[in-house]
Amino acid sequence: MSDISRRDFLATSALAATAASMGVLGTPRTARSQEKQEKKGAEIRYGLVTYQWGKDWDLPTLLKNCEEAQVLGVELRTTHKHGVEPSLTDTERSMVRSRFEASPVQLVGIGSNERYDSPDPAVLKKAIEETKAFIRLSHDVGGSGVKVKPDSFHKDVPREKTITQIGKALNELAEYAIGFGQQIRLEVHGQCAQLPTIKAILDVADNPQVAVCWNSNPQDLEAPGLEHNFNLVKARLGRTTHIHRFDVKGYPWAQLLDLYVQADYSGWMMLEEGEVPANPAEELAKQRKLFDEMLAAARQRAG
Repeated sequence: MSDISRRDFLATSALAATAASMGVLGTPRTARSQEKQEKKGAEIRYGLVTYQWGKDWDLPTLLKNCEEAQVLGVELRTTHKHGVEPSLTDTERSMVRSRFEASPVQLVGIGSNERYDSPDPAVLKKAIEETKAFIRLSHDVGGSGVKVKPDSFHKDVPREKTITQIGKALNELAEYAIGFGQQIRLEVHGQCAQLPTIKAILDVADNPQVAVCWNSNPQDLEAPGLEHNFNLVKARLGRTTHIHRFDVKGYPWAQLLDLYVQADYSGWMMLEEGEVPANPAEELAKQRKLFDEMLAAARQRAG
């Protein structure tokens, strides 16, 4: 381990010790324990992925709009107007961290677009190295993880070979991420979106720093059903889950919330929506209110 990596590791270890005494979301552990005794799923929070609704907001606007909507966690997608990218200088990274520290909005992590399926070794190596740059960025600006993709299968390449390649790449990244206190969040995405495929990747990527970012895809509902598919990866859920608008039919949101509450999930359910409404900031507040109502009902059903 280099001197820089060692210093980072020691620093993040100290932070982890503090977090352990306070609880994963910064709430004193005694208070969290009391809350959990009252309701399962007490540590489920609502956030935003800057996929489309926040793609045109600079960082001050993003923080303002999220605070006003009481959406207090964000995953910053790469290439968007907020400009939080690996190209930032050390000074610029410190400025981003300071903005979040001065805001009630938490930087949950960075949403990269890196994937590890290519049969071309040079392409795979480039993706791994660029992911490492996102890991360093997330650490420097105060995030706790980086979202990545699996992602596709290729002609004349056995599926099992691609699955093994993706899993090994994730293990390499997870080992690197440990030194920076980061989680590798594997989005359920692309041609790998069937949950049995994700489980097969996780069986290879057995480093505990690798976690699943549930993505609320139509494939979740494939036979034998949502509950079965959820249980395939439940033990590896990460701190982020991607959801969509709760007022659009087609996905069993109440059942999904029941599963998350019953699992006593601790993390963020984050809106990732494609179609942009006329007023994203106003709609975000409406979605937060609807989420609160549906989560409260799920907690009530859990008893």
